[in-house]
Amino acid sequence: MAVSSTPARPDAPTTPAARAPRRPRGEGQWALGHREPLNANERIKKDDDPLNVRARIENIYAHQGFASIDPLDLRGRFRWWGLYTQRKAGIDGGRTAVLEPHELEDELFMLRVRVDGGQLNLAQLRVIADISREFARDTADITDRQNIQFHWIRVEDMPEIWRRLEAVGLQTTEACGDCPRIVLGSPVAGVAEDELLDPTPAIDEIVRRYVGDKQYSNLPRKFKTSISWLVDTPYETNDIALLGVDHPEHGPGFDVWVGGGLSTNPMLAKRLGVWVPLAEIPDVWAGVVGIFRDYGYRRLRNRARLKFLVADWGVERFREVLEKEYLGHTLLDGPAPELPERPVDHIGVHPQRDGRNYVGAAPVVGRVSGPQLARLADVVEAHGSDRVRLTPYQKLLVLDVAAERTESLVAQLGGIGLAARPSAWRRGTMACTGIEYCKLAIVETKARGEELVARLEERLRDFDADISIHINGCPNACARTQVADIGLKGQLVVGPDGRQVEGFQVHLGGGLGMAQGQTAGFGRKLRGLKTTADELPEYVERLARRYLAGRTPGETFANWVIRADEEELR
Repeated sequence: MAVSSTPARPDAPTTPAARAPRRPRGEGQWALGHREPLNANERIKKDDDPLNVRARIENIYAHQGFASIDPLDLRGRFRWWGLYTQRKAGIDGGRTAVLEPHELEDELFMLRVRVDGGQLNLAQLRVIADISREFARDTADITDRQNIQFHWIRVEDMPEIWRRLEAVGLQTTEACGDCPRIVLGSPVAGVAEDELLDPTPAIDEIVRRYVGDKQYSNLPRKFKTSISWLVDTPYETNDIALLGVDHPEHGPGFDVWVGGGLSTNPMLAKRLGVWVPLAEIPDVWAGVVGIFRDYGYRRLRNRARLKFLVADWGVERFREVLEKEYLGHTLLDGPAPELPERPVDHIGVHPQRDGRNYVGAAPVVGRVSGPQLARLADVVEAHGSDRVRLTPYQKLLVLDVAAERTESLVAQLGGIGLAARPSAWRRGTMACTGIEYCKLAIVETKARGEELVARLEERLRDFDADISIHINGCPNACARTQVADIGLKGQLVVGPDGRQVEGFQVHLGGGLGMAQGQTAGFGRKLRGLKTTADELPEYVERLARRYLAGRTPGETFANWVIRADEEELR
């Protein structure tokens, strides 16, 4: 046999691995054919649409009890109906990341109720109060996404709870899970003097068409929405946000923002630069959700939010795909929204466009109770109103109050623990659920927030500036830690005696673009700036006093933080 003497080409493949370039690993994008391999969460959704679990809850689990629940339903699909197992009492934060889920969880649930747009009537408020008293050991929290959150819920009681909620038009459908969550809206939609166009019909249509629709019940991760004419929601932290804008040729419509989200890798939403009329909002919303469903990253859970796709694509490509593949037409270019002179705050007494007033009141860190809500309903009814609103800042409003009855309402709200003229500290402090009930938390939040507000009200009663304080029990930023004046991220820190204790990493000077002159950005993190939970009130008081002493006329806390020496911030 003849042997060739021709030498091999230098670039010729010599091993199997060198014969062809390795194909880039897919990101789990359905539109590109990447459906395998699946992470555990994707497998759960593929095996059975999570919306189907309600039938099993009603027909099996409610009759046979907690022990009968399939673990994949319990820790996966239950979320699509607003249910999470709550944390077992007595498990400290040091064991949060160590224990298995079944070791952390109690045989009871947190239940989240959607209040889209934050809109409640008295019948709904009374049902919420009754559920709290009968099934949730009097618990009820107003969340910073306008939900109501119960605790101590038994699976055996869920059919009756759903019956009562749905009888008055409330639902828990997709209140949690990898699906479209509650739609944030202005709590004064339809009554605000400065509102040119009420987006409530669009919010209602989105909920009617798409919540519970299996076309959109399997998304890569949760999907958050905000729709408001006014700049009174944290629009830059949502997957999609629509803000009111008056187009010079086409009139009132909405400006679209996409790709916001916080947690451990925070990003602010970006403007698409389009103008959308009210009637087209549901279609545009569905198009953006469709892009997320089809192009979103499903391979790695920590890269599955829409913000990562927007960051990789950029807004030009995102808009092009939206127009060509999902809408079938080009969107109109539009102007940016005009920001108000000052941040919009609905606490206190404000005029409505019809001559009546609305009154905004503040519980402490969003914590209310069934008995308190029942008394609230009585007070509201006695003052001639049928409408209560929840805000994205853990506050509530009463609408449609006659001018001559306003002061009586303010007084009676105060009598049930809802301050319509609160201190700056009560007004500006929020807290997530924390270690009391949340399986992800490392530290206590609600009680710490109440203690902090009480201490500051005692020591700095006449404080004349607005400082937002957001307290979070873990790094997930449910309380929007990074965009607060003082953001507190719960963690274990070394205490004075050298042992680990509950504490917080401190973020300073964060904020959103809520008014003219404000630049959105994340809080400043100084190396090693932490405080124990016990020392928190003293630290915040010291910081506030230094701000008061060092600020220039009209200077905000965030601007002072930018120029302050590090030692002043410690």
